[in-house]
Formats: sequence, structure tokens, C-alpha cells
Amino acid sequence: MKFFIDTANIEQIKEAKDLGILAGVTTNPSLVAKEGVDFHDRLREITSVVTEDSVSAEVIALDAEGMIKEGKELAAIAPNITVKVPMTTEA
Repeated sequence: MKFFIDTANIEQIKEAKDLGILAGVTTNPSLVAKEGVDFHDRLREITSVVTEDSVSAEVIALDAEGMIKEGKELAAIAPNITVKVPMTTEA
């Protein structure tokens, strides 16, 4: 079994990591907005804490071209980012 924390809160991520059971982080623009910070900046911060485990980040575009563009931008932030895309007829 693997445990992923679904948050954009850095303190919660650090606490989960310190427990030694964290397999990764899942987050999305809505969770980051609740923290009142820039999405890309927060992903950089998360990946500086979670350096080896998966960090999932979701695109917000609904068209294929936009998803690809956003996905490339997110993936460029850190090698451990997994890009999540919504299931649509476009993608």
C-alpha cells in the first residue's frame, strides 16, 4: 500500500514526509488557490521538499493544445512531477 497526501500545504507535506510513509503528493490548482500562492511557485516548493517521490499536478486547460502546453510547463518544474489531465473528448 502507498500513501499519497492530497494537499498544497507545505507544513502538512513536511509532517507526512517526517512520518516516513509518504509515497508522494497529489495537488491541483484549486488546492493551491486555497493556500493563496502561485501554482508554479508552490509546485517548486513542494518538489524541493518531496525530491524523490511522485508529485502529481493537474492541468486546467480543457482543449488538447492547452493541456499539452500546460503539461510541458508543469513537467519542466521538476523530474518527479506527474501531470494529471482531465478525461475529455479533446484529450
